[in-house]
Amino acid sequence: MSDLEDNQIIITVTGKDKVGIVAAVSNCLKKYEVNIEDIKQTIMQDNFVMIMLGNIKNMKVTFREFKEAILELSKELSMEIWVQKKEIFDKMHTI
Repeated sequence: MSDLEDNQIIITVTGKDKVGIVAAVSNCLKKYEVNIEDIKQTIMQDNFVMIMLGNIKNMKVTFREFKEAILELSKELSMEIWVQKKEIFDKMHTI
């Protein structure tokens, strides 16, 4: 596995659509110096769904601290937000 893959994370966001979701998540990532490498989003029957690929190479806190901040943001937005290392995400989705 390359250093790039070691530093990649997958962030998924789901919940009732409302204004400001992308901005709030992006601002949180900026605060923790997580670079957004790819982003996909859609609205499915009034539900917002977004998947982001991020890079934590420059992050100054532990992954656990970052996940706690994302959990807090999830509560603030009343959304489900999950963060996983890409390596684990890939293994979970391999048959």
